[in-house]
Amino acid sequence: MMNPAFFLEDEAATCQAAKMLAESILSGPEEKKHGLIFLEGDLGAGKTAFARAMIRALGHQGAVKSPTYTLVEPYELASCQVYHFDLYRLVDPEELAFMGWRDYFDGTALCLVEWPERGRGVLPEPDLLVCLQADRGGRMMGVTAITDAGSKLAQTWLARFSNRKGF
Repeated sequence: MMNPAFFLEDEAATCQAAKMLAESILSGPEEKKHGLIFLEGDLGAGKTAFARAMIRALGHQGAVKSPTYTLVEPYELASCQVYHFDLYRLVDPEELAFMGWRDYFDGTALCLVEWPERGRGVLPEPDLLVCLQADRGGRMMGVTAITDAGSKLAQTWLARFSNRKGF
């Protein structure tokens, strides 16, 4: 479990951090291009910007729709299957059962979940938790690895950008 925090000076820095996370996933072994990443933070903290940048860096061409109303948007990419969730409008975690949530979290896809606290008690434990918080005109990004796979991914990811200017 690691808990480093980084200051991201603007949305471009947030997107760069997401891009480097995607690069870390893509550079790993083929069988490791899956997992569960929670994105936490208040409204406007940069969760959707982070997810969009990550999905684009994983190879999606075109618009990345916010799943605020649909709860989930799937992306079939050459590199991996990605499901982007936004649980902001979820009233009760049990609503996830109606959408067949177990099918999404079967360990074969990469799942990005915004507002995971709305699914608490139903969602499985994430590999990685990324917390974004508005701070001094930019954002603070906290990273917590929960599982061994998350720890390995976080180490690779953080090594990619921790020495770069602006982080």
